[in-house]
Amino acid sequence: MQGIRKSLFSLLLLVLIITLTLSACGSKDSAGGSGESSEKVLNVFNWSDYFSDSVIKKFEEETGIKVNYSTFSSNEEMYAKLSTGNSNYDVTVVTTNFIELLIKEGLVEKINKDNIPNLQHIGEEFSGNYADPNDEYSVPYLWGFYPIAVNEEITDKKVEGIKDLFDPSFENNLAIMDDPRPVIGSALQALGYSPNTTNEEEIKEAGELLQELKPNIKAVDTESKNFLMSKEAKAVITYSGDAYIAKRENPNIKVIFPKEGILTWQEGLVIPKNAPHKENAEKFIDFINRPEIMKELLLEYPYGTSNVEAAKLLPEEVRKETQFVEEFKQGELLKDVGEATQMYDRVWTEFRQ
Repeated sequence: MQGIRKSLFSLLLLVLIITLTLSACGSKDSAGGSGESSEKVLNVFNWSDYFSDSVIKKFEEETGIKVNYSTFSSNEEMYAKLSTGNSNYDVTVVTTNFIELLIKEGLVEKINKDNIPNLQHIGEEFSGNYADPNDEYSVPYLWGFYPIAVNEEITDKKVEGIKDLFDPSFENNLAIMDDPRPVIGSALQALGYSPNTTNEEEIKEAGELLQELKPNIKAVDTESKNFLMSKEAKAVITYSGDAYIAKRENPNIKVIFPKEGILTWQEGLVIPKNAPHKENAEKFIDFINRPEIMKELLLEYPYGTSNVEAAKLLPEEVRKETQFVEEFKQGELLKDVGEATQMYDRVWTEFRQ
């Protein structure tokens, strides 16, 4: 009898060990790095002015997924967080040249397109750019350019390009965005060079041109549009969406495509490597690309959209201030410049001193 009890106890102990082992494995699969978590959570990492509160709330109500929203102020800050390879973020918005860099360094996951049927609304002209030719790692999102915006109410100077901003009438009256590549890129275009040059002498020359502009610069700020809206600056170099937000507040603000060349940007939605809730991220990307949801975002944030069906839903006045498709095609996107990044960084550091 004692032997039977002992055998029965051993059998129960074995069953318990197997059960606990399987349970542990299951927990690892559901909450670990596989991205197939059953947890109703989504960790978003984004610019501050890209997803409206109302859209986030609709997603949460429809799916039951809680969105944790964190922001960054520059691509460099975003890259520093994602470069750890274990950032705990599930989805982020990345500018094209940094998409290229993240793919090269293996810091983003391939996207399961079967989970994103609303990809059908993305226009061909916005798909398959140089950074991700087959759109394997990113979903085209918003796009725009880096314009000059001028308050014609407080300046008589006719502005057509970057070189016009060197005029003495702009002394201590110019605000520019705190973003090295487009600022240096604009200087390079003003000199007749490519904004993606890796030529050391050309980059150095662009830095010297920016130094010449310093007496006119009142502020270097990510929210440079605020200086224009408050009339603290007569003109700004900024992001197209910010320029049109300012114009909505003050019709005297004119948005200008610089005559030296159109410097464009495009951004995509990506899923960082080891995202803990990959399927939730794909649900979110699909949700964002519903034409009626994208329309809601664009009414608040006036950027170009890669979602052509959403563009059709926009009021005419909003289409006029956002959907510059032909100019976008003519423009030049910023690219990853590899080791030349160090030269750009050096020029920017010297400029900011």
